[in-house]
Amino acid sequence: SSLSSSLRSTFYQSINPSFQSIMDSKVNTFYRQIFADLKLDNEESAELMEYYQQLNPPPDKLVWLRASAFRIGSEFLSEDNRDTNVSVIRTINAIVHCLEKTCMLPKEQSGHGTFDPDAAEELIRGMYSDLTIDNEENETLFKYFTENTPAVSGLVTLRAKAFKAAVEYLTDDKAKNIQLLKCINVVVHAFERVCLLPKKYELKLPPTFNLDVSLSDAVQELWNLDVNRLTPNADYEIYVQGGKKPFWKGDEASDPLFTFVDKAALNRPTYQTFMALLDNYKAETGQAENVTATERREESAFLNAILQTAPMQFCHKYAHQKGKASSSTAEFKQLLYKMWFELYNRERGGPKDSSGFEHVFVGEVKDGQISGFHNWIQLYMEEQKGALDYKGYIKPRGRQEAATNSDDHVLTIQFAWKGVEKGQGSSFIGVSPEFEMALYTLCALVGEEDNEVTLNTGTDEFVLNIKCYKFGPRISTSFPMVTEHYD
Repeated sequence: SSLSSSLRSTFYQSINPSFQSIMDSKVNTFYRQIFADLKLDNEESAELMEYYQQLNPPPDKLVWLRASAFRIGSEFLSEDNRDTNVSVIRTINAIVHCLEKTCMLPKEQSGHGTFDPDAAEELIRGMYSDLTIDNEENETLFKYFTENTPAVSGLVTLRAKAFKAAVEYLTDDKAKNIQLLKCINVVVHAFERVCLLPKKYELKLPPTFNLDVSLSDAVQELWNLDVNRLTPNADYEIYVQGGKKPFWKGDEASDPLFTFVDKAALNRPTYQTFMALLDNYKAETGQAENVTATERREESAFLNAILQTAPMQFCHKYAHQKGKASSSTAEFKQLLYKMWFELYNRERGGPKDSSGFEHVFVGEVKDGQISGFHNWIQLYMEEQKGALDYKGYIKPRGRQEAATNSDDHVLTIQFAWKGVEKGQGSSFIGVSPEFEMALYTLCALVGEEDNEVTLNTGTDEFVLNIKCYKFGPRISTSFPMVTEHYD
């Protein structure tokens, strides 16, 4: 039967969510309603596609939307009814079809050779035989889809084969059937990565939305739009351990800061293109940076990726409304490149040894001290390598302020890196690369050196001073300073 009007109303409320978690929970509820009768008829399919259109998910959210259909579908698997389990698989296929039809486009291709759907099904069936798909098998899938891509008219058939081939591996063991769904998701992921592209994303603000708001309100809106942000104690876990004053030299943390980060979350396009940049720099100042053609392409790929997200598009619209940026996306990309990636010298008369991106996100060593380094992903990556030693968080100044804990999205910490120590440094935790780029760009274009903002993260409220120093049009440094923190 058709989705009820009250249900549709509930979901349209999530189109412009106050927080990412609200949107996620409403999508999960939506999927559960679809699975309740284990079918998706033509009318419901039309309503689902309309919902996806209204939701307007950015490219990085599409993987989550598809994976969530599998995750929610697994809740409806039966212990002893094969027909029910076949219906679950068919319903997931129908949801994925609606998502692909609404939010993706075929890559420009003519097909490689003669596509044999039966051979494709046989390959996929082999992947399901032991209910696991390892890295080697995953690479085989990518290679097969790349070398045997069907014409556009055959794409739906190819994806449907992933579901059809799975049916014969259903058993009366629910745990094994859940593993089977995970395998189907892996196959569909490889298919979508090779054969489809996300549609071009464009932020759709409500007609009543007023861009003429304060910088603090604009920063809150950036937070609300960051659907790529990770959820503490779910997508990642941190262990803050002991607190200290900045001048204390002892180590108050015997364990790493990060105890877990979901590797799948780090595979999202903006995270992947961001991480590709982290090994492009020499940490020590005074040594000229040599940017290769490959590194230029990586910089461009990162800017292209973040420009397809809501936070960066909001940043662009807000800066343009304030007269600080052209309405042209191409010109805004050029501005971002100049601000963040154009090299300059940190010392008068020295070589071009630095950029805004390197300083803020990667970190530098200058005169025996850590300079910059305000990004949580770089913290995590360096900690994983054994190159960074977390020494504890900096205690709040006031007794009335909230205690530092594992769900805080802003931390002030002390750590050692490359043999030198940073006595005090502040970073956002769990936020997406596009959120930080948008925030610091906004403050550089519209704000001052000191920008007081109030940020409600959903679990805490922070009063922050977003520091922003420039070297001409380029970013010199930018980071958050916590002035107040309340639960």
